[in-house]
Amino acid sequence: MANAGLKPVAGLLLALNFCMYVIVAAVGGWAINHAINTGFIIGPGLALPAHFSPIHFPIGNAATGFFVIFAVIAGVVGAAAALAGFHHVRAWSHESLPAASSAGFIAWTLTLLAMGLAAKEIDLHGRNAKDRTASTTATSCHEYTLQSFQLCTLLCS
Repeated sequence: MANAGLKPVAGLLLALNFCMYVIVAAVGGWAINHAINTGFIIGPGLALPAHFSPIHFPIGNAATGFFVIFAVIAGVVGAAAALAGFHHVRAWSHESLPAASSAGFIAWTLTLLAMGLAAKEIDLHGRNAKDRTASTTATSCHEYTLQSFQLCTLLCS
C-alpha cells in the first residue's frame, strides 16, 4: 500500500485509542461492580418500589446506568477494533483494511451512543468525579477514533 511512511503515526494513534478505550472499560467496570455491591437490596416479604429500575446505580442519576452499560460495551468493542487496527498496520495490505475500518466504525458509533448518554446524564445533573472521568474519556475516545478513521481513509485514497 502507498503511504507506508505514515505507519508509525497510525500505530501511535491506535495505541492512544486502545489506552483510552481500556480506561473507559475499566472505569465503567468499576461503576458496575460498585452498583452490584451497594445496589438496591430488598428483604424477604417486601415488595419492589413502584418506580424500580433494574439498571439502578447508587451513584449519579437516572441516566447513569444506561451510560455505564453502553460505555463498557463501547470500551470493549473499541479495544477490539484497536487490535484489528494493529493487525492492519502490521500487515499493511488492502485485504486487512476492510475488517479494521469496519470494526473502527462500529466502535465509533457505539462511542457516539455512549457520548449521547453522557450528555443526557450531564443534562440531568448529579454526577460525581468517577462519572465525570468516564464521560470525559468517552468524549476523548470519540475524537481520537474519528482522527484514526480519517487517517485510514486518507491512507487508502
